[in-house]
Amino acid sequence: MKTSQRFARLTTVLLCSALFSVAHAEDTATKLPNVVILATGGTIAGTGATSTTTIGYSAAKLGVDKMIDGVPELKKAANVRGEQVAQIASESMTNEVWLKLAKRVNELLAQKDVDGVVITHGTDTIEETAYFLDLTVKSKKPVVVVGAMRPSTAISADGPINLYNAVLLAGSKDAVGKGVLVALNDQINAGRDVSKVNTSTADTFKTPDLGFLGYMQDNKPHFYRLPVRKHTADTEFDVSKLDALPQVDIVYGYANMNRVALDANVAAGAKGIVQAGVGDGSMAAQMLPAFREARQKGVIVVRSSRVGSGIVARNGEVNDDKEDFVVSDTLNAQKARILLMLSLTKTSDTKKIQQMFYTY
Repeated sequence: MKTSQRFARLTTVLLCSALFSVAHAEDTATKLPNVVILATGGTIAGTGATSTTTIGYSAAKLGVDKMIDGVPELKKAANVRGEQVAQIASESMTNEVWLKLAKRVNELLAQKDVDGVVITHGTDTIEETAYFLDLTVKSKKPVVVVGAMRPSTAISADGPINLYNAVLLAGSKDAVGKGVLVALNDQINAGRDVSKVNTSTADTFKTPDLGFLGYMQDNKPHFYRLPVRKHTADTEFDVSKLDALPQVDIVYGYANMNRVALDANVAAGAKGIVQAGVGDGSMAAQMLPAFREARQKGVIVVRSSRVGSGIVARNGEVNDDKEDFVVSDTLNAQKARILLMLSLTKTSDTKKIQQMFYTY
């Protein structure tokens, strides 16, 4: 064979190989799930003065594009794009941002080219946002809320690996139909049940009594239990036409409690009050008349507990039937507030609201 023929054949082989590689790469890319990251700020977008600053840093400084660019491995996990919905520390989260976020999540998940959504969020109220979305998202596609306990500039920043795992989870078919998930520290929690239990450690998110849903390992989720309460597409709550939510406030129980905060909230127009009571949602003797008066004015009263786990028993510490109160079941006060707000968009009937607390 002449040299020119060998060269021509080699060129053909190399060209075919190159075309195959390109086609294979394109095919691989098309098989990746499409995940949208909605950013709201928080520590995961925070920066500190030095690499050892893990306290006293500035939250909500990085935009969503910078966060995505900071984790190049995301390109192997999904076809990712981002949107900035808010840029706040999560202690400043508002009902208005929740409504905006829920509406945008529903818009995105209604699109055929979106397989899942990740929401970056500050950890202080991440459990509340997750539960609000668990009740208002109208799709079974995965929604994962993620944050970080250390700012992006810290030596051991946990944001990048948390974000990577969240994108993997949001793009996984195994996460479909499991409600809104919270994923940090390689652990997967249900949005309804999870709580922040430590002020500063990376393993702060726990589900007291009930436990994690699963873990992230080997670039994929491993589920060991499922949420059983109704959520997302199976709830009755629709915020698509809402611009505001009813005012619901929390009154915290303590020894030598007085009625000042309760009366102030009622006077300020509260439609509902959640009591974070001591023990099993107990009401102090001097407080029961105040709550009774609030109920007589049309305010819905929900008994919750400051304890952090366990069921608040109906007609246990208080005769709820007689007083026309509602109990929170296993929801802590901050989550009971969310369910009560949404319940009040549907009804003011305490029997129906109580059933909602047993359903969701």
